[in-house]
Amino acid sequence: MPRPGEISLAHRGVLFLDELPEFSPRALEVMRQPLEDRLVTISRAQGTLTFPANLQLIAAMNPCPCGWREAERRLARVHLHAGGGHPLPEAHQRPPAGHASRRHASRVDVPRVAYEKLTDKRLGESSEAIRARVEAAREVQRARFQGTDLACNADMRPAEVRKLCQLDEAGTALMRTAMSQLQLSARAFHRVLKLSRTIADLAASAAIQPAYLAEAIQYRPRRQS
Repeated sequence: MPRPGEISLAHRGVLFLDELPEFSPRALEVMRQPLEDRLVTISRAQGTLTFPANLQLIAAMNPCPCGWREAERRLARVHLHAGGGHPLPEAHQRPPAGHASRRHASRVDVPRVAYEKLTDKRLGESSEAIRARVEAAREVQRARFQGTDLACNADMRPAEVRKLCQLDEAGTALMRTAMSQLQLSARAFHRVLKLSRTIADLAASAAIQPAYLAEAIQYRPRRQS
């Protein structure tokens, strides 16, 4: 009897793949359809079973001249976010023009940690405090969508976004500028608003402040030239 795999076990959560280049192209290829459909369908002679697969996929790798091209090729096979490592020579930093990974992957390069940060005596926010804030935001969203088929802000459709992600005058002006300068699509427009709603929830704010909207906009993947 087929049982849920890692993708379904990560439903409504995050599936983290470390050392991305170590995964076979076949393993990444079979993940493409479940990530798009948010469902995993397994067909056997006895019948067909469908498992949920609504998740966020995050991957990490250490790009270097010896393996960067292979990592880029594999990364292009699925929609995911990958964290980079050490700086690379220019020839290895960017895929060639038209490379598939530019269209399908959002990459975040993580720079080296500076000495000053490593030796800073100030303490960061504890994991317990962060968890409490996230759980409080989740509870707000559960109450917001009670009695509907939605579970969280990410599930909102355009109608819910229009109702629940209203902006003040300053926020409207900021969003108008972002749409014009960043050439955001309709899908990107709604994603930014949903993310800004979540940032406001994490700050325990009923309204989406311009600062929350600006933070959501800056999280947009940077296009590689």
